Amino acid sequence: MNYDSLMDNIKRIHFIGIGGSGMCPLAEILHHEGYELSGSDMNEGETLDRIKGYGIPVFMGHAAENIKGAELVVYSAAVKETNPERQAAKELGIPCIERSVMLGIVTRRYRRSIAVSGTHGKTTTTAMLSQVLIGSGFDPSAIIGGKLPFIGGNSYVGHSDLIVCEACEYVDTFLQLNPFISIILNIDADHLDYFKNLDNIKKSFNKFAHQTTGLLVINGDDENTLDAVKDVEIEKITYGFGENCDYRAENISADKGVHEQFDLYFKGEKLTQIKLIVPGKHNIYNALAAAATAHYLGATPKEISENLHKFGGVHRRFEILGTPDGITVADDFAHHPTELTATLNAAMKMGFNKVWAIFQPHTFSRTAMLLDDFAEALKIPDQAIISAILPVRETNTYNIYSTDLGAKVPGSVCLDTFEEITDYVCKNAKEGDLILTMGGGNVYMCANMIYKQLKYMEENK
Repeated sequence: MNYDSLMDNIKRIHFIGIGGSGMCPLAEILHHEGYELSGSDMNEGETLDRIKGYGIPVFMGHAAENIKGAELVVYSAAVKETNPERQAAKELGIPCIERSVMLGIVTRRYRRSIAVSGTHGKTTTTAMLSQVLIGSGFDPSAIIGGKLPFIGGNSYVGHSDLIVCEACEYVDTFLQLNPFISIILNIDADHLDYFKNLDNIKKSFNKFAHQTTGLLVINGDDENTLDAVKDVEIEKITYGFGENCDYRAENISADKGVHEQFDLYFKGEKLTQIKLIVPGKHNIYNALAAAATAHYLGATPKEISENLHKFGGVHRRFEILGTPDGITVADDFAHHPTELTATLNAAMKMGFNKVWAIFQPHTFSRTAMLLDDFAEALKIPDQAIISAILPVRETNTYNIYSTDLGAKVPGSVCLDTFEEITDYVCKNAKEGDLILTMGGGNVYMCANMIYKQLKYMEENK
């Protein structure tokens, strides 16, 4: 079925899991386009409140009658085929599509769609680029994988022909897209439960690049990316530190690793100086990708510099919860060895007395396949604490446990539960320390528990 043309002939769409971070932005955009929407979800939350604020009816819980009157049903990847609303749609002959398919439909309705892909840095770069374009008056729409304080959420509905979105490679969902501009930040070994090996990942990125119609913006320092796109014949722009890159960061300096500062050059000519308030070399790369794309679209060097300087980060990307009793508590989404290494190296340069890294391994397959790489990353902080592995969608056929990782990290502590970790850290952390929770699962709950307990201890001295 041609779903793009289907959208021209329907008015009523139902979203199963409408409060999800990937679903809410699509619902917002379609609502503003004039479609009648309804939705269902299992949990209350900030995104659901935002949806309800538009007057969109939302059912709590899933039931067959919720889809009454719908002409199209959209479901998130987490919604199984046995879901009563999906089953009802099937029985009634109502078309039913997954969220990534709808993302492709929506982005094709914009003349200039920009897809941000790569193993690491998608959310931050999407947010950076969105902030630069919105702040420079381009009025794009935006779909971001995390909350951007600048816009008060993870989506923005503009009124131009531009849309910025994340393009996730997992299970090849980004192959639903046909972007005008594709950014490829990097290509690394991840999601090996699906891809099996790095070559297969590169093949998928190659297909994605071939589906791009206008421009590729690529990391000129990343060999995997350069290899994956070498046979793609559309226009390419490179960014990085290397001399062969079109957009380069030069004269890099940092204030205790907190404020990354560099001069932005384009083909040998200095455009501007950029000072970031988000730490780490990886964020210089993210900023270069955003700057190169924005400059290509017509943003001035001054607009790029000013808006990147205002960028304060995204929810769960080195997000500081507070500093009770002089102890900084932060949380980060890093869940791959490359991400852990980048974030922890940045943290170690920030002048804290001691850096505590609390890591929740995410999936048995990733932990087993990248065990030695995780161990090397967790040797960086002063103290590593490892929780039980979060299974997500898997069973432990790998016979892997967090203690297997801990055995490879000298001085590390393995504690299964967030309660145990909270008690241990709060008893031992001192003023001037950084406590950083890390992982792609629900380890942010541990950060909140630690923050609350330290706050309580501070107030009851």
